[in-house]
Amino acid sequence: MKQQFIISIGREYGSGGRVIAEQLAKTLGIKFYDKNIIEQIANEKSLNLDQLKKFDEKARNIWLSRSVDGHSNSPEDTIAQMQFDFLKEKAESGESFVVLGRCASYVLRDYDCLIKVFVTSDMHHKMERIASIEHLDPLKVEDLIIKNNKKRKTYHNYYSKEKWGDSRYYDLIISTSKVGIDGAFDVVSNYVKKVKDEKKTPHWDTPCLLRGPNGGFFNSTYIAFKYNDNKNNRYKYQRKIIG
Repeated sequence: MKQQFIISIGREYGSGGRVIAEQLAKTLGIKFYDKNIIEQIANEKSLNLDQLKKFDEKARNIWLSRSVDGHSNSPEDTIAQMQFDFLKEKAESGESFVVLGRCASYVLRDYDCLIKVFVTSDMHHKMERIASIEHLDPLKVEDLIIKNNKKRKTYHNYYSKEKWGDSRYYDLIISTSKVGIDGAFDVVSNYVKKVKDEKKTPHWDTPCLLRGPNGGFFNSTYIAFKYNDNKNNRYKYQRKIIG
């Protein structure tokens, strides 16, 4: 069975994270998901695409919505959950892909094949890049960057229990202002290759106790170890004699 791997890319506005994500997917020959998730959902469920786009990657408006018995009438909540379910279905099917944003680093956190990347850059480099791409007045660019990053942070932190851009929740954080977008792509690409190579060989992991077939624990001669089977990226357990 082909090895599955999923790469989530979080990024600051203007850092070039989208370019890196698209190039990774192209180089690795796997699917790339971002705003096109909304298009697929609209087609599959016969929904109005323009209406869905209005609420894409936006946190719930607490003043215009409410929850009753765990059910929300918020369009933001509904669209976010549809995208989260879409990503989980793709991951569960064994598909490999790159996903940009969409709280993927949190939503897919239980998949051992997930590689979580965050792309950043200093304000000066972000301003230069956005000004050249959007042909905007440099005085307006900084406000645009702050506004978009605030929107991304608010969305991620609302639907996730992890903080956007916090190094504790990513496998790799890289600044394009230090090495450029091409250099950052090379670093991320090499990191992904290294992780994939490491996962090809089963690794014995944390020892733990398992219940035997009759409800009892294995006797003291044995200890159970968890290891990745590298076929479906889930864990299996085996007993090893100790002593």
